[in-house]
Amino acid sequence: MIRAGVVGGTGYTGVELLRILGLHTEVEVAVVTSRADAGTRVDAVYPSLRGSIDAEFSLPELETLLTCDVVFFATPNGTTMLMAERLVAHGVKVIDLSADFRIKDAKKWSEWYGMEHTCPDLIAEAVYGLPEINREAIKRAQLIACPGCYPTAVQLGFLPLIEAGLIDTDFLIADVKSGVSGAGRKAELATLMSETGESFKAYAVKGHRHLPEITQGLSEIAGKSVGLTFVPHLTPMIRGIHATLYARLIKFKSSSSSLPEIQDLYETRYEKEFFVDVLPQGVHPDTRNVRGSNNCQISIFQPQNSQTLVILSVIDNLVKGAAGQAVQNMNLLFGFKENAGLKIIALYP
Repeated sequence: MIRAGVVGGTGYTGVELLRILGLHTEVEVAVVTSRADAGTRVDAVYPSLRGSIDAEFSLPELETLLTCDVVFFATPNGTTMLMAERLVAHGVKVIDLSADFRIKDAKKWSEWYGMEHTCPDLIAEAVYGLPEINREAIKRAQLIACPGCYPTAVQLGFLPLIEAGLIDTDFLIADVKSGVSGAGRKAELATLMSETGESFKAYAVKGHRHLPEITQGLSEIAGKSVGLTFVPHLTPMIRGIHATLYARLIKFKSSSSSLPEIQDLYETRYEKEFFVDVLPQGVHPDTRNVRGSNNCQISIFQPQNSQTLVILSVIDNLVKGAAGQAVQNMNLLFGFKENAGLKIIALYP
């Protein structure tokens, strides 16, 4: 049994993390922090956690967090870097669900996130927490930078094609839709139901802050810089990411015969993965089929037998895109079965 702390236990990601940790037989949730709710029982604020989480909210104090074996940060960007160095120095494992340690270039991080990085020396030590790529490094890590929700869906969708060298990596397109919970639990005009309901829009087309994270990951897979056009959209649903990815085949002379081979490539690449499900040919993934689960469902299409491939990748942004992936990383860190606490069947309807 390990002791876990959750810093920022009142946001959507933090509460989802508590829901999942409450299912884990090897974890005691010992510390849950919230400045606004300190001294209040967690299940008094979130009755859905009654019987699963037996803790009070407390202030995020270093002395308390040092009593934990692992500390999750489900906090706004710029918070983890203020405490991570001291926790790591005392041997506490840190799993960061924010973007503080995802981008390896501190200057680039500052340009995209609009603040100075106060802990640049620790960036090189952080392991990017996408298990399907970095599983062995995660097992040895002290600090894990959990991927963002958009980057998770996009990288898992493109990964087998880039590894096999089958596509033109100079011209990749990611057209991605997200539910409004991705914006976090805060009062903001753009995410009010009256603003998002009965509507659909693209945003941050000039450049979304997840773009450098995605291109960094894809470039590491390719072994060279990639060219990516990434356009996010906001959809009138609470949970879910749907990534429609476009890539041009460069290795098949006969385009009409390539899809079965590519289907086999995906199935082989992901056959041992707990949480990536490659659907049969012709089946379209649906965000409702992964809602509440840690699964990523992928399907591959080749419209009109052309040289253009369309890859569809769906996840729950709060689970595989955040809290579930964080617990998957924790399982690897502590030698638990990778799907411990994560055997969650998607909600339907």
